[in-house]
Amino acid sequence: MYAMALTGVTDEKERADAVKDVRAELASHPEGLSVQVGGPGALSADSQEVFASTDGTLMFATAGVVALLLIITYRSPLLWLVPLGVVGVAAMAAMAIVYGLVQGFDLVVTSMSSSIMTVLVFGAGTDYALLIVSRYREELRRHRAPYDAMREALRGCGPAVLASSGTVAAGLLCLLAADLNSSSGLGPVGAVGVVCALATMMTLLPAVLVLLGRRVFWPLIPTYGSEPRATRRGFFEAMGASARHRPGAVLLAGAALLGALAIGVLNLPGDLKQDDTFTDKPESVAAAQTLAHAYPDSSSQPISVMTRTTGADEVLRRARDTEGVARADRGRSGGGWTEIDVFPRGAPQSAGETATLHALRSGLVRVEDADAVVGGPSAQQLDLKDTNARDRMLVIPLVLIAVLLILAALLRSLVAPLVLVVAVVAVWGAAMGVGGLFFDPVFGFAGVDPGLPLLSFVFLVALGVDYGIFLMHRMREESLRGADVPDAAVTALRTTGGVIASAGLVLAATFAVLATLPMVMLVEMGFVVAVGVLLDTFLVRTYLVTSASLLLKRWVWWPGALFRRTPASSVSSPSSASSASGGQGGPSGPEARPEPAVRGG
Repeated sequence: MYAMALTGVTDEKERADAVKDVRAELASHPEGLSVQVGGPGALSADSQEVFASTDGTLMFATAGVVALLLIITYRSPLLWLVPLGVVGVAAMAAMAIVYGLVQGFDLVVTSMSSSIMTVLVFGAGTDYALLIVSRYREELRRHRAPYDAMREALRGCGPAVLASSGTVAAGLLCLLAADLNSSSGLGPVGAVGVVCALATMMTLLPAVLVLLGRRVFWPLIPTYGSEPRATRRGFFEAMGASARHRPGAVLLAGAALLGALAIGVLNLPGDLKQDDTFTDKPESVAAAQTLAHAYPDSSSQPISVMTRTTGADEVLRRARDTEGVARADRGRSGGGWTEIDVFPRGAPQSAGETATLHALRSGLVRVEDADAVVGGPSAQQLDLKDTNARDRMLVIPLVLIAVLLILAALLRSLVAPLVLVVAVVAVWGAAMGVGGLFFDPVFGFAGVDPGLPLLSFVFLVALGVDYGIFLMHRMREESLRGADVPDAAVTALRTTGGVIASAGLVLAATFAVLATLPMVMLVEMGFVVAVGVLLDTFLVRTYLVTSASLLLKRWVWWPGALFRRTPASSVSSPSSASSASGGQGGPSGPEARPEPAVRGG
């Protein structure tokens, strides 16, 4: 084993180039000699190479998945091109703005942040497009002029889209409070992507749709005065009817299912080691495994101790006397500092090595005038784990508070936001539990990235609340029109269920694209978020939230104006139930009204 120090290297790119040059020089070696370049620098270079080779692939794969789902959803050879083109503009704008932030404010942007931003823009932007286009299609049946139809569509769904994007952006910006640079940098990067998606979907998309007119929906053109086909919403009518019949049983069964899935958290593997971060095995990982096999009695990765030269002898003595240390050697000196390489007996990032790290830090800090600090790859991973734990304790409450405030402002209620937030937290627990059932037994992953719980929580809470906003905002609209809570809940499910299902499929599919990248962290992230979004879409938002609203009745709007204006004894009659849940083809249904609904406080 030969140790090599890179000099004159100032950033990650230069380090990666230096590693590439070393490998090129060593490629021509005598026959029978095997050469591998490893270590932290080589591992970082391999990571950069992985992301550099997959950035374009991720963009095209995400666009392809979105295009396929839009074609299936719209069943039109033209319509799918409009939202896909607009979301592409949003992605380009987001990249340009992030580049400006990096140059002007020294924002930390990692390759992971860039990949997640791409997925966010395509996923969230397409979701907003689905809601706007769905509402626009409704209004085209009520208005002759496409301009008037779009104006009413934006008036109806605009607040939900604004609140949805605001929730996602606010949740992501809470990551600024994180100590870890990769997490805190992801916050503004993701928020920029969501805001760009919002801006293009609320301006460019409506303009293009109005210019193209009704013909963009060909062959399923919504003509003025026509009625939507009943078969399109039959599935969600059936869900609403079953929830209305036995809301308590539905809610208990759904909660039991989520709880059972969450138990899988107990099967999650331990923390992911640095050598296990790739789904394949690059040269740096192979080199680490070779060292571990050749030196089984000591760690192949030394712990680096930096100390002032005046105290180096005492630090070296104490390091050698520390329990768990196989040997310690004095290394380079310069500028008044000395490096000491400590080789622990435990394997890299094992429990034994972690105990040795703690013992070194607690023992060497007592050496006077040494200012000794303990570092190295394993120490860095330990610090990352501890920092992620602190970040979770700080960021998760901030995200919940931000989401609750935005929902309370939109819905003018305290109970409805609590229902939505409790539901999405339950979804996160269930999704992590499903991950525990798949990561090790099915995928063979050796561990879970320490940042996964926090980042998956932020994404699932912020993005999952989107669908709750779509549903609850429509439910509030129906209540303002005079419907009681049961009728409003079932009508909201009937009219938004298809949009929520389509949006959930798109968002889950875009995050699932992350699983194609050869990084365990991104595969785990894509899997957990995709599973969570699907649970949220097809079980929690459409079924359990509706059931909870049916049980709470007018209390769902407490303490807002809708709570005070709804009679306490409000119970829907059979005739009103029929009108709300199955009247989409009748003249009394809200979709058949030629006049726009009156909206009030």
